[in-house]
Amino acid sequence: EKAANWEEAVKLLRKMTKEGVEPDVISYNSVISACEKCAEWEKALEFLAEMEEAGLQSDVYSYNSAISACEKGRQPDVALSLLAQMKKE
Repeated sequence: EKAANWEEAVKLLRKMTKEGVEPDVISYNSVISACEKCAEWEKALEFLAEMEEAGLQSDVYSYNSAISACEKGRQPDVALSLLAQMKKE
């Protein structure tokens, strides 16, 4: 069931774009958070990057969810790298 939650969040994000609604930081943060809850750390990082490529500024919530996803996915080095990146911004 949890796996479907992050996938549904992604579907909604894609549907927004398809319908002509530009996703904002909150939209992306919701998807990153859904990935975090399911320990989908790689997907969380993909959406963090996609958000920034879309010209949106990641915030503390974006990084917090992505770092937590890495922790749940047992990727401490990636989490520490994100923390360092966040401090630079």
